[in-house]
Amino acid sequence: MKSIRICLNVLVLSLFATGITQAQASRTWVSGVGDDANPCSRTAPCKTFAGAISKTAHGGEIDALDPGGFGAVTITKALTIDGGGGQVASVLVNGTPGIVVQAGGTDVVTLRNLSINGIGGGTSGIRFLSGAALHVENCTIANFTARGLDIAPNAGGSVFILSTISRDNGESGIRGAASGTKVFVTIDKSRFENNGSFGVWAADFSRFVVRDSDASGNGVAGFLANASSGDTVLNIANSSASSNLSTGIEAGGGSNASVVRISGVTTVSNAVNGLLVGSNGSIVSFGNNYNSGTGTPTSIITPQ
Repeated sequence: MKSIRICLNVLVLSLFATGITQAQASRTWVSGVGDDANPCSRTAPCKTFAGAISKTAHGGEIDALDPGGFGAVTITKALTIDGGGGQVASVLVNGTPGIVVQAGGTDVVTLRNLSINGIGGGTSGIRFLSGAALHVENCTIANFTARGLDIAPNAGGSVFILSTISRDNGESGIRGAASGTKVFVTIDKSRFENNGSFGVWAADFSRFVVRDSDASGNGVAGFLANASSGDTVLNIANSSASSNLSTGIEAGGGSNASVVRISGVTTVSNAVNGLLVGSNGSIVSFGNNYNSGTGTPTSIITPQ
């Protein structure tokens, strides 16, 4: 009898483990007419990203079948969320962040083809708190009270932003800062417009590379490198900063070294300065930039 009981217990545990494995699919689906009680299959989709994430395997993908608002979500594992061509999927929030990435140290998260809207009351569009890497591709982030993208990991990491717009946010389009371990941010073919203070803000322990991008119409500066507890470097190539209400590109102003390097950069029609250097700041120009700002740049080094 004892042997029979042991065999039965092993069978029950095996069936339970199989059920858990089957419950998490490598690809799940959401729909505007879905239900989170569904298995999130293509024929029985879920209603929200939060409902689908528990049914999606580590490293899997959540896809949107049709237009809809799929709600705020916290991502704690390697995962891809794809809203589909034309950004049919949206996240509308009020009083909270839109998407929080708090994944494991080796996890890679991809957010693609999403419209993330704070409708004037959401705090930040995307918050990156932990994970090996975050990819943000072809997304629009707007109308948050603080930051469109808030990059603030405790243990460093890498962030890659491609073909993304972050606009009309209360403070900045994107801010990157870390706590001791550097965070690396790469931005390509993206726009940071009409934010309350800054388009792109490179802060403590951050290393930014910006290519083929624009930071215009912001309340203070288009690009800012300003660090308080760890140095920062902001590299800008083939990009522009125009019509900002104070400065196109600003380096310094904090207590730690803040370096901006510019190549093929245009700053035009900024209200006060095209280029501005504050305390502990420096701008390194490679001699192929165009600056029509009204201010007089200082502490700019032009390599020979």
